[in-house]
Amino acid sequence: MTDAAPALKTLKIDFVSDVVCPWCAVGLGGLTTALDKLKGEGIAADIAFQPFELNPQMAPEGENIVEHIGKKYGSTPAQSAQNREMIRARAAEVGFDMRMGPDSRIWNTFDAHRLLHWAHETAPEKQEALKHALFIAHFTDNRNITDARVLTEAAEAAGLDRAEAGEVLASGRYATEVRGAEELWRARGITSVPAVVVEGKYLISGGQPAAAFEQALRQIAAEV
Repeated sequence: MTDAAPALKTLKIDFVSDVVCPWCAVGLGGLTTALDKLKGEGIAADIAFQPFELNPQMAPEGENIVEHIGKKYGSTPAQSAQNREMIRARAAEVGFDMRMGPDSRIWNTFDAHRLLHWAHETAPEKQEALKHALFIAHFTDNRNITDARVLTEAAEAAGLDRAEAGEVLASGRYATEVRGAEELWRARGITSVPAVVVEGKYLISGGQPAAAFEQALRQIAAEV
């Protein structure tokens, strides 16, 4: 006789993040890498992506990333470049191609969050693929993620219906739900992202490396 496989324990994870947050892309890579390693220990996760807007008042035309970071954090162009290189290296460690440069732009992300909400409502198993496609559109391809064509192409790349995605964007559908979710997470004390909330009560903050996620999730799985 062989030993029985360990019973699978599935953790509920709310991944609160923004599409234009580079540390969110890094953190998601660390989380998924950790979960791959934990499969053999019988630990899995059900991940839902929750909305958070870093710049809810961002104008439709967006803003140059160096100018934006300079105004928001007081960083010089040299400091901004150094920070981009550090994030690029961290992203590469988890297999993500980060190509932000001095001419890149940052955008309003409300429509992207509406699409993510739609994905969770209609095909939750494809929401993570949509999140990844949106990260690629912004960070790898430097595309305008307020553009409906860019957003619907990301939906199609995630295996979702492109025509329906276009209808969601044109109709303004899920605006109320996204605003409500943003308010809910702010009310729960989330002020920076990524915020990885496990089982509704354990918080893992920031773009942690895979090893940190692995250790934290193993400990949480033992407690719940």
